[in-house]
Amino acid sequence: MQSSETPILITGVAGFIGHAMAAALLSDGRGIVGLDNLNAYYDPALKHARLARLREHEKFAFHRLDLTDEPGMQALFGAHEFRRVVHLAAQAGVRYSIEAPGQYLSSNIAGLTVLLECCARHGVQHLLYASSSSVYGDTEQMPFAEKDAADRPRSVYAATKRAGELLAYAYARIHGLPSTGMRYFTVYGPWGRPDMAAMTFADDLLAGRPLKVFGDGRQRRAFTYIDDAVKATLAILERGAPAGRPPAALYNIGSDQDAELLEFIRILAGEMQCGCEIEFQPEPAGEMRATLPDTSAMRRDFGFEARVGLKQGLREFARWFREYSQQAVREPELRA
Repeated sequence: MQSSETPILITGVAGFIGHAMAAALLSDGRGIVGLDNLNAYYDPALKHARLARLREHEKFAFHRLDLTDEPGMQALFGAHEFRRVVHLAAQAGVRYSIEAPGQYLSSNIAGLTVLLECCARHGVQHLLYASSSSVYGDTEQMPFAEKDAADRPRSVYAATKRAGELLAYAYARIHGLPSTGMRYFTVYGPWGRPDMAAMTFADDLLAGRPLKVFGDGRQRRAFTYIDDAVKATLAILERGAPAGRPPAALYNIGSDQDAELLEFIRILAGEMQCGCEIEFQPEPAGEMRATLPDTSAMRRDFGFEARVGLKQGLREFARWFREYSQQAVREPELRA
């Protein structure tokens, strides 16, 4: 394990999981260099609010930088002695990938390639990077296991995330760059993304609007609370680089308890203490009917399993959402 004086680079640090990872490491006294391009895929006010929390720590340094800016990225790596990199920056969203595929190719493939080049050239000892449960696509067996082929993606987003895994493997093979890919399963919680179910539904519930549910609401997800996702990622980070040749690994990170979307809504509405009206919409292309991970590898290698149940997680999320919404009303510049 590297000294806490050696800064850890976190890309996508103003994002949902990136912010949570940085906060956990900073609270433990680690030095963090955070990178984000602060794009406008969703309201940047939330990203700035996350950054404001991180800037309270003296060991946090922020760089506004796009992954595809190769000279800027090489200069950043040249100025620091990064030995561990946590890559959480990406263009997210299954549905949006159908509308704007070029943005996914740029961020999730071209941007990752630049990062991999920087890591290989500057002696990074372990790269952790975010993948997604979406890579399993039309895999028929459930629960999904890391050994499954994952070669039939249902969306452009899923295809770019799987391509990222293959690029990381190639760099491990060619350059000996140790890497670990983390296939996150439907992460939710405080400071989450506004385009995901928890934030979208909570916003509509609070405003008294009908909830738009795409499909029949019977889709099943392994909803994973943010604290569990962070603990799993920290366990991998602290354990160090994977053994073997090439030194590349993949892990499912998620709860082994799944729930229907309608059950998720029922619990959230109860925790928000709001009435709930649902408007069903046609199911869009690219969506998966169910995502449930085989989590045995995380238990075997790290002794990790998700601890926060759906009701507890949504209670914490609902409490945060009400507080954040009230603060945004009091401080309109947060949404400027």
